Amino acid sequence: MSFMSKDFSVMAYANGFTLWNYSSSDALATIKGANYFDDIAPFARVGDMILTVANNQSTVAPAILAVTSIADGAVNVSELGSAAA
Repeated sequence: MSFMSKDFSVMAYANGFTLWNYSSSDALATIKGANYFDDIAPFARVGDMILTVANNQSTVAPAILAVTSIADGAVNVSELGSAAA
C-alpha cells in the first residue's frame, strides 16, 4: 500500500514541534522506507515524532519514528524505538 492521509493526525503541537499519530496495515519496514511520508512534507518539521502502529490488521507493530530530514519534498524518518512491551 501507500501513505493514507486519513490515517495521519496531530496528537499534540507545541513550540514548533508536532507529535503525529499514524496507523496503517502496511508493514513497519514499508512505513520506514524511502518516500513513504513524502505527502507530509508541507506540514512536518525535522524533529517531529510519529507514533506509528503498523500491521494494524494483523500482528500489531507499534514504533516511534522521528522525521530526520525533509528536502525537495522527500521526507526521511528513522525509528527511535519500539513501543512494544
